[in-house]
Amino acid sequence: MNLSKKRRVFPFTAVIGQEEMKLALLLNVIDPRIGGVMIMGDRGTGKSTTIRALADLLPAIDVVKGDPYNSSPNDPDLQSQEILERIETGKELEINQLQVPMIDLPLGATEDRLCGTIDIEKALSQGVKAFEPGLLAKANRGLLYVDEVNLLDDHLVDVLLDSAASGWNTVEREGVSVRHPARFVLIGSGNPEEGELRPQLLDRFGMSVEVKTVREAELRVRVVDQRTSFDNNPEEFSRNVQEQQNELQQKVVAAQEKLKNVNIDEELRLNISAICGELDVDGLRGDIVTNRSAKAIAAFEGRDDVSEDDIARVITCSLRHRLRKDPLEQVDSGEKVIKAFCKVFEIDESENISKFQLALNEE
Repeated sequence: MNLSKKRRVFPFTAVIGQEEMKLALLLNVIDPRIGGVMIMGDRGTGKSTTIRALADLLPAIDVVKGDPYNSSPNDPDLQSQEILERIETGKELEINQLQVPMIDLPLGATEDRLCGTIDIEKALSQGVKAFEPGLLAKANRGLLYVDEVNLLDDHLVDVLLDSAASGWNTVEREGVSVRHPARFVLIGSGNPEEGELRPQLLDRFGMSVEVKTVREAELRVRVVDQRTSFDNNPEEFSRNVQEQQNELQQKVVAAQEKLKNVNIDEELRLNISAICGELDVDGLRGDIVTNRSAKAIAAFEGRDDVSEDDIARVITCSLRHRLRKDPLEQVDSGEKVIKAFCKVFEIDESENISKFQLALNEE
């Protein structure tokens, strides 16, 4: 792929507002083990634009040339069986650079298209059983975006979430047995008016973000002006924000490298679990995701230790979708998380509300 001809998308750093969504996306890129993001909100709030901008922001990756699974030349966990065999036999690998894959999963996709199936053309012309990789193969080491995920067949959502959690896709059909790496950041978006995901599926997403339409007239005008400027001259618009793009890209790469050295104090971990207990969260995914998200935000800001503020900034996204819903209750799930946080950390909610105002701390 010629990297000089990158897809033309709206720059990530030029997206106005929606700070919670942007932060959640960046944290999942820093640590994909967080488990993806579910973005619910009104139509026309920039969900798809921001997600495509994220893929464009990320640096190119090294892949084995010609491999359909975007195999890494040096990480065995990100290599297909064919590449592992080539390495074992001492064959030299030709390396190519590839823009981080951004795969859109259409609502009408079938399981065969998603997971892969037998290659009919080779079966008919050569009489051999060959595997034709699906979208999960193309998404390996990239982003997989499902718009209107709440309208997707539950079975396909199960397959997606299983692959996102394990990092592998296994296909057993028509005498073909294939297992290949499928490590990607799963991003789903949807409009609550069109129905919600089942709670057991929603719980499998690492983070959940709610986006709302901007109501302030001045901010709306800024958004319209930005979009108009980009549409009129995308090259010039992109050049004007290239420095900010480069700075954010370097910050993300540095955070990925720093993440393994970030520490979280035992008392903070105990408090996170106490909050999950206070909210009666089922299972341990809430505890795990909150810990990982807090460490990712500390790495993003160049710190070695997680602080109370880090937890405050990620805990709502990590837990709001895991709470049991009472149809008669009027209290927002995010507010319930904040109240539980303040109770466990013994702080005054009204005086510390700034802790929960998520922002990117851009330079």
